Amino acid sequence: MKTKVSILFYAKRAKASVNGLVPIYTRITINGKRIELSSNRFVELSKWSTEAGKMKGNSEEARSINSHLDMLKIQIIDMQMELVHKKIPVTAETLKSKILGVDERARMLIPIFQDHNNKIKELVGKEYAPGTLERYKTSLSHTIEFLQWKYKVSDIEINKIDHAFVTDYEFWLRSVRNCANNTAVKYIKNFNKIIKLCLANDWLDKNPFANYKSKVKEVERVYLSEDEIQSIINKDFKTERLSLVRDIFLFSCFTGLAYIDVKNLTKSHISIGIDGEKWIFTHRQKTETASKIPILPVTQMIIDKYADHPKSNNEDRLLPILTNQKMNAYLKEIAGVCEIEKELTFHIARHTFATTVTLTNGVPIESVSKMLGHKNLRTTQHYAKILDKKVSEDMKILRGKFSLTSNNNIEKII
Repeated sequence: MKTKVSILFYAKRAKASVNGLVPIYTRITINGKRIELSSNRFVELSKWSTEAGKMKGNSEEARSINSHLDMLKIQIIDMQMELVHKKIPVTAETLKSKILGVDERARMLIPIFQDHNNKIKELVGKEYAPGTLERYKTSLSHTIEFLQWKYKVSDIEINKIDHAFVTDYEFWLRSVRNCANNTAVKYIKNFNKIIKLCLANDWLDKNPFANYKSKVKEVERVYLSEDEIQSIINKDFKTERLSLVRDIFLFSCFTGLAYIDVKNLTKSHISIGIDGEKWIFTHRQKTETASKIPILPVTQMIIDKYADHPKSNNEDRLLPILTNQKMNAYLKEIAGVCEIEKELTFHIARHTFATTVTLTNGVPIESVSKMLGHKNLRTTQHYAKILDKKVSEDMKILRGKFSLTSNNNIEKII
């Protein structure tokens, strides 16, 4: 919207002095909002022209006052243009501060970052997951540590953040904090969101990330083979604790649900699907995308096993799941007992569903992507890249089609 500014000079009758002089005021109207400031000049009311907004006549006094008012108008217009040049919104408040010589308070990085985090905190459970808040809190903490390390200060004006600041911050994350590539990129990405916030509010003239490039390295996803899954299924655990963790881990292996999504499941999430069979209908907490998963026989057996478990009934959960930390700790025990030489974590179950359970068995990648609740197919394709076994089987079929059983055919090609 174009800013409309009008300037008017008027004699303020209500403030007439005992000797009959009235002060001349400047009225500035910006998009309908008024500012009224004294011009520091006085005039006899009878000598003032309301229509012209200046003193009548051509006397020395009139020329002096009218010249002052003209200069004042030019100064106000210059100040308006200066705000526009600096990309500061021209409002009644900003123009008044400029006229009165009150500099705009320098915007500091840490309060802006903290305000951003406070807003996320208020929206946890509505628009953001608790983990998102924790990541930004950690990012803020790292930013404060970096400022102290590099500049020996606790805060910095945002207009002092430039390309060198960003590259130095990345260097600090990789060297001092010893962050791996993808972790460093993640923290820089979080910091970039704060910069984008400043740019959107016109608090920054230049984007310090304009010439910055970072690249996330693809991480090989660990998953269990069919034999490893079978060894976990067949193992007879002597403790109820390990048996419970094994069952819920297998539940995730055959549904593809992440820990938090398994934790959030209730009996109401199970319904009849399009094929007349039982399905799980839920939403991923991480992305809020729908996830619809047919229930396989092994999955149903686990659901039935814990249908009347006291913990499930008391907490209104489908399964009596433990904390993520305990699940991961006990899974390491299970890996040891089953002689699995992989660092077993709960999230490996989701990778196992995507690879060994579905893609390896010929389930189309589009169907796998939908069950995993991925927003786009590219995310699912990361799993397809690591399936050497599937590539081998596909190539066997191709070899069969192109097999040359006749020596004559071979000779023709040679």
